Amino acid sequence: GGEAKRLTTGIGVETDPYFSPEGSLIAFTAEYDGNTDVYTIPASGGVPSRLTYHPDPDQVAGWTADGKQVLFRSSRQSYSYFNRLFTIPIQGGFPTEVALPIAQEGTYSPDGARLAYVPTPQWQPAWKRYRGGQPKPIWIANLLDSGIIEKIPRDNSNDFNPMWLGHTIYFLSDRAGPVTLFAYDLNTKQVTKLVQNDGLDFKS
Repeated sequence: GGEAKRLTTGIGVETDPYFSPEGSLIAFTAEYDGNTDVYTIPASGGVPSRLTYHPDPDQVAGWTADGKQVLFRSSRQSYSYFNRLFTIPIQGGFPTEVALPIAQEGTYSPDGARLAYVPTPQWQPAWKRYRGGQPKPIWIANLLDSGIIEKIPRDNSNDFNPMWLGHTIYFLSDRAGPVTLFAYDLNTKQVTKLVQNDGLDFKS
């Protein structure tokens, strides 16, 4: 409960808000100057700070575990229109590519050494219970050598929006009907449904 407070007053599309790990900043995607880029703003409101300037769309996907860099996706270095993940310091500067060939969204392990990520895009993400050639898995990569060390068990489901907390990866999935919240225990390797949903899909 409580009163909502507007943080931005820019004219343009603003999407993908992500709190920094300690909660002081919000990274978000915005189209202010005719291009889609990465911005941050204090969680209490203020003037947005622009971090990216590339002509390709840059879209916020989260934060690094230490809260010093914003994670975003972009096709800026792809030979076609698929995305890769990048990080950029909150003070600005040049981005660094995450060493994975293709990725849409991701979440870092607490030590920052691994990334649980969705590798593939989906042409029509709102297609309910889609089971064609583009269902979305969640893979876990070792960032030291870019190797895939684990995959969240699934049977052709659409899994997305991973969030890594401690020894658990929380994520959304349509594996049991309408999209709802699941958890993957990294110790037991078991997937557990956390919320029973018999209604509309959870979106994020």
